[in-house]
Amino acid sequence: MVSSERLDEASRAAWLYYVGGNTQDQIAVKLGVSRQAAQRLVSLAVSEGLVKIRIDHPIAACLELAARLTERYRLSYCEIVPSDPAAPGAVGGIARAAATEMERWLRREAPLVMAIGTGRSLQASVEEMLHIDCPQHRIVSLTGSILPDGSTSHHSVIYSLAGRISGATFPLPFPVVASSRGERETLHAQPMIRPTLALAERAEVTFLGIGHMASDAAMVQDGFISADEQAALEKSGAVGEIIGWAFDGEGRILEIGSNARVASAPIPDRDRGLVIGIAAGERKRRAIGAALAGRLVNGLITDEAMATMLLDG
Repeated sequence: MVSSERLDEASRAAWLYYVGGNTQDQIAVKLGVSRQAAQRLVSLAVSEGLVKIRIDHPIAACLELAARLTERYRLSYCEIVPSDPAAPGAVGGIARAAATEMERWLRREAPLVMAIGTGRSLQASVEEMLHIDCPQHRIVSLTGSILPDGSTSHHSVIYSLAGRISGATFPLPFPVVASSRGERETLHAQPMIRPTLALAERAEVTFLGIGHMASDAAMVQDGFISADEQAALEKSGAVGEIIGWAFDGEGRILEIGSNARVASAPIPDRDRGLVIGIAAGERKRRAIGAALAGRLVNGLITDEAMATMLLDG
């Protein structure tokens, strides 16, 4: 009996071949497999009865949504996973998809710089990863790993990732939000920190979470900003945040409030590299939509429910 995971891959290959018009070589590159494996996947889809007038598999609907989102927001990468009707907004599916994509990049032979943000979805993604031997790569954190009380953040993705790869990792050993603008500038000026920030600017691929802006936002729960600061940001139009940077409904980084103290590195240049946002859940709809509209990210991993909401909005 063919496993569900194998059928998922076969459906992807069939959609890319019969609907997307890709060659088997192109399918192999996109799926990270050999040309022969791509050919076998397409054949499997046919033998299992998935290929008819349309591809009769849930992944096909996700691929259609991904194609529409890619066109609407001019994305360089988009992965949509099926939603779990019993657990709307659950991160399991997107975590596995993000883990697979990170592993694909880390298995490349040519040295690369990967940047990592923060967020519970991203943390869950790292926990899904297998161990990878990739000493040729450098992985850099875009945000601090220290909570306001001086302890290490439970959602410090860079440290979790360091336990699953053999590549060099570069953390930023300070809070997400400094106590003042002056403290942030002092931290960024440290000889140990400057090379890490410069490395982040050269990232070829970035993975980060997209947070919503509300009283229960992660930035408030983790103590990086106060409830009053969050309320002030929301009153000024903030709908979400990425690595601490609050942005409005048009995807513009705000220049007020706690944003003046955010110690995170800037979001890497989307014209230079791939910046993939990982998020799902109805409460994040405005934040994800704004991040796409403002091109704060040019890649997205989310679920079918969120993709539908974004296209209907």
